[in-house]
Amino acid sequence: MSILFSPLTIKNVTLKNRIVVSPMCQYSAKDGFANDWHLVNLGSRAVGGAALTIQEATSVSPEGRISPGDLGIWSDEHIPFLKRINEFILQNGSIPGIQLAHAGRKASFDVPWRDSKQITEKDGGWKTVAPSAIPHTEGNEAPLALTAEGIEKIKSDFIAATKRTIEAGYQVIELHAAHGYLFHQFLSPLSNQRTDEYGGSFENRIRFLLETIAAVQQVWPAENPLFVRISATDWAEGGWSPEESVKLSVILKDKGVDLIDCSSGGNVSYQQIPLSPAYQVPFSASIKKETGVLTGAVGLITEAKQAEEILQDGKADLIILARELLRDPYFPLHAADELNDEIKWPEQYERAKPRKKA
Repeated sequence: MSILFSPLTIKNVTLKNRIVVSPMCQYSAKDGFANDWHLVNLGSRAVGGAALTIQEATSVSPEGRISPGDLGIWSDEHIPFLKRINEFILQNGSIPGIQLAHAGRKASFDVPWRDSKQITEKDGGWKTVAPSAIPHTEGNEAPLALTAEGIEKIKSDFIAATKRTIEAGYQVIELHAAHGYLFHQFLSPLSNQRTDEYGGSFENRIRFLLETIAAVQQVWPAENPLFVRISATDWAEGGWSPEESVKLSVILKDKGVDLIDCSSGGNVSYQQIPLSPAYQVPFSASIKKETGVLTGAVGLITEAKQAEEILQDGKADLIILARELLRDPYFPLHAADELNDEIKWPEQYERAKPRKKA
């Protein structure tokens, strides 16, 4: 059997294969509430054979949403429909996970099909917060620099969201510290120009993330997996670097984080990303090699043999797919056929299963 379709146990969770549904914003919620779109979107990927289905960036507070269409988990009223989705995911052989997030200065923007423009307070948006009063894009309204009290409130929001996560039935949490959202804004000197204990040195810039991880761990069961997604580089001069990502990953592993989801970019509008197939895999490979922590590889991974090669070469432990799973929710079923692996199909789909190759 291929590595792609071999199981992996992380603490008390066993993934049936190495294919993970990456958190992908759908911008289809109202007031943070999930609906039938989210049930079908996530449920179809579970039916399609992914081992772990991670729900899109889910905000811990209303002001932490990227857009008015983001999912939220800041209210107990959000729990029932999320629980329904998770029960369906489990019934179909996948593990339900959630990405907890706060967008910081990248909050209060419109949905992508309306050009992702900033929504100011006068137009129905909300005031955003960040480590420093620096807008993401020139011409945007600047965020408010977080006070010490504001930082403590956000940590409390993550604790409350984690409690709801448990009640809703998620078995994996991923904290979103990538793509220019709030934790990433603290990590990068391009967005963090504070002069207090949360800015300046590497140790100060990672402080907020580490404190939030510790806060989450107060309530998240120790036997349940905890992932962190990072942007391994800002792709911009003077920004967060791959070397700092390795250094951070050593610390995260020591603090009890089980897997680093290795993405990149998103923090500044002037980034220069050299797109190519599997272009972010070297970050996963480097972090895994240098630290020994489990890693997930992302970024223009589109083929079964490509994914298998990444695992065979020891560059990652999980393959975390985004756009390819949007194009093809049943990628795992097709990939198993391509790699000549025998896997279980949904009983309802058995009659469509290809005959095994000789």
